[in-house]
Amino acid sequence: MNRRILHLAIPSIVSNITVPLLGLVDVTIVGHLGATAYIGAIAVGGLLFNILYWNFGFLRMGTSGLTSQAYGRKDKDAEIRILVQAVSVGLFSALAMLILQYPIERLAFRLLDTSAEVEQYTVTYFRICIWGAPAVLAQYGFTGWFIGMQNSRYPMYIAIVMNVINIVCSSCFVFLFGMKVEGVALGTVVAQYSGVMMALGLWFYNYKELWGRMTFKGSLQLIAMRRFFAVNRDIFLRTLCLIGVTTFFTSTGARQGDVILAVNTLLMQLFTLFSYIMDGFAYAGEALSGRYVGACNLIQLKRAVRALFGWGVGLSLVFTLLYGVGGENFLGLLTNDKIVIETAGHYFYWVLAIPLAGFAAFLWDGILIGATATRFMLWSMLVASGSFFVIYYCFSGATNNHMLWLAFLVYLALRGGMQTLWSRRVFTLEYLQRLRS
Repeated sequence: MNRRILHLAIPSIVSNITVPLLGLVDVTIVGHLGATAYIGAIAVGGLLFNILYWNFGFLRMGTSGLTSQAYGRKDKDAEIRILVQAVSVGLFSALAMLILQYPIERLAFRLLDTSAEVEQYTVTYFRICIWGAPAVLAQYGFTGWFIGMQNSRYPMYIAIVMNVINIVCSSCFVFLFGMKVEGVALGTVVAQYSGVMMALGLWFYNYKELWGRMTFKGSLQLIAMRRFFAVNRDIFLRTLCLIGVTTFFTSTGARQGDVILAVNTLLMQLFTLFSYIMDGFAYAGEALSGRYVGACNLIQLKRAVRALFGWGVGLSLVFTLLYGVGGENFLGLLTNDKIVIETAGHYFYWVLAIPLAGFAAFLWDGILIGATATRFMLWSMLVASGSFFVIYYCFSGATNNHMLWLAFLVYLALRGGMQTLWSRRVFTLEYLQRLRS
């Protein structure tokens, strides 16, 4: 079982680590153009698209769970039907984004406080990158489908190739053709379409026998789409809660001054690093739990969960030790501002608690997505998010950064704890048989 987990988790971890490289490459290139407004435009534009696309994460997660169940019960017709549904919903959503791009743009700049120069360059970046939406959202469907088919290597290959193409194209457009922000945006779009074309190519290479089973009419009928939307509705609402907590955490730190904002941003990098690793194991949980739920194999499902939590506990202890020994030195690599580093020391012990408080939430998210028990995941997120705000406002006086971190840790721990309790309803033969029927 451990070998199966690592076979799925390691490529997913590599893919996760490469994701921020797309934005990092863009910032690095414009950082050599001589104007700070270019860097601000890429940062704001990247934030805007992260928020925009984050709302469509259900296309990857829901597709993974449904596909892995179809794989487990050896239902080839369902496998191809789910891919058609995911890609079609992605393309329809992208079309809506393209039609509504101007209202989205104006709403974004009502919420974002930027200088006129940064806004001008960000608008240029946005109006080019928005045309990559069909490629991005279609690729979400392919990525979830590949993981559901127990194949996390293909998404890794695609992510690596996209980064290489982005580096080459953006550099050429900027340094050879004299473009500025528009060159970086165009390079990103080229990389995104290259990624979805590669996904299509890999699909035809390894799964072309499913082509004859593809029926668009049958896949997109209301009855066929009902379960797809039921699962993804829960994931979408859960994602909104996640965005709400994350955005509030950042904005509340900003209200406490530039130093606290910088401290929280740096400390959250340690959480982000841990999340990249745990998300890889969560993806393995999606694939394996869905597979065994689809096969109605309760014994193997419980074995997979025990093995995943063994890795979760072990990695959490390792990260706690690493952060305790070298975490403050890591902060020194991110900034040389002595005031920020000194202030971060007053809050660093909160970061030490993150791995053990948060690993269960990551793993259960993956397991429950695979089991399509997404309603339990949504309920736990609603309770945990509500607790986050209650703790902060009731005990902090709305100015205490320690209480902000405590609320965040309770939020993580509650998600994992509540999902542990509710998971007992999933690990029953009756539940598996009900899904199979």
